[in-house]
Amino acid sequence: MTLGRLRIRLTLWYAGTFAFILLLLGAGLFLAIGSQVSRRIDQSLRSATAAIERATHDLETEQAAGLAADAVEELHIPDRELYLFDSNGHPITPDSVDVWVSDAVPAALVSGNTDRQRTTPGGIESRLHAERFMSGSGTIYVAAAVAERPNIREQYASLIGIFGAAALAALLLVAVGGFVLARQSTAPVERSMEQMRRFMADAAHELRTPVTILRTRTELALSRPRDAAGDAAEFQAIEREADRIGGIVGDLLMLARADAGERKVVRAALYLDDVVSQAVASVRALAERKGVALVVGSFEEAQAVGDAELVERLVLIVLDNAIKYTPPGGNVRVDVAARDGQRSVVVTDTGMGIPQDQLPRIFERFYRGEAARSHAEGAGLGLPIARWIADLHGARISVSSNPQGTRVEIDFPPSV
Repeated sequence: MTLGRLRIRLTLWYAGTFAFILLLLGAGLFLAIGSQVSRRIDQSLRSATAAIERATHDLETEQAAGLAADAVEELHIPDRELYLFDSNGHPITPDSVDVWVSDAVPAALVSGNTDRQRTTPGGIESRLHAERFMSGSGTIYVAAAVAERPNIREQYASLIGIFGAAALAALLLVAVGGFVLARQSTAPVERSMEQMRRFMADAAHELRTPVTILRTRTELALSRPRDAAGDAAEFQAIEREADRIGGIVGDLLMLARADAGERKVVRAALYLDDVVSQAVASVRALAERKGVALVVGSFEEAQAVGDAELVERLVLIVLDNAIKYTPPGGNVRVDVAARDGQRSVVVTDTGMGIPQDQLPRIFERFYRGEAARSHAEGAGLGLPIARWIADLHGARISVSSNPQGTRVEIDFPPSV
């Protein structure tokens, strides 16, 4: 899956999740409003039947004159239909009653009260509450009240419209914000993939040359008659290229382990002057073979905490670069200082120098300037490894250069 499709899919997930939440919220609000409306209607119907009961109190004294019926008829509650039935279920007022209303009276006479609901073919919903009560003389009556349940969609149409518009606007904002968030969250992945592609391409490029040389040398040695001197020269050339490939592969493996965090670091107290002395001894033969003077400057006792093997590798990389890019007759100087709480290793050379526009890129993997490519062999992996080792120890590498030479300073934090 490409990153573009991944971002779109993440955006759709964000928008879909938010839309689902809005749908649940809207449905919950709709149900809550409907339930509240139903409760209010039922409460008003119970109040209406209580009003009918109060209106029949005069029935005891003026029943012959029909005042009770008149009292109920004169009782008016907006949007409510009021009914009064005798104990036999016959309507007292009004005279004409819908069948579904009269059907509720027997249930009210038996249980004391009942609630009914009806929906007409036109979709109009009506609710009924009927309640049995006894007058002062012991006469049984049933009071009933009916009300139409309002259509929530029509009653709250404006509110539903506002909620829908707000939900749509919010959904659009979430979609845009989700895409921006998906783009930002996948940016590190995109950078990592780009670095991986560039890393693989550079590794293939660096390995292609020595592999081609190996193949060519081998084919040449196999194609000509055996000659001890010639074969020795060819084998020596093959050995050099094999060593070069081994060095590149070893550096690649170290960087891969560094990226994966698999390289174990043994932290212990160490003395930088001792570590640097060992590194100087390791590269002295290389300097002599190149005709470069390796000068040991001031060596102060400098204690630090870290992995001695990795710190020596760091110093070796810096010294090896200084010797490689210093012409015969030049010199490389190394100093160890411990001042103002800092422990520093300084390597200076009288080499070709590094152009100022190339200094910001010297720690990039496989990067080598044009002048560096023409003066010495290499794969451009040494300084990236040096930067990784320095970062691992909380050290800082600073490089300054001019046409007269280069100065590399490695500052270690003080030991605790």
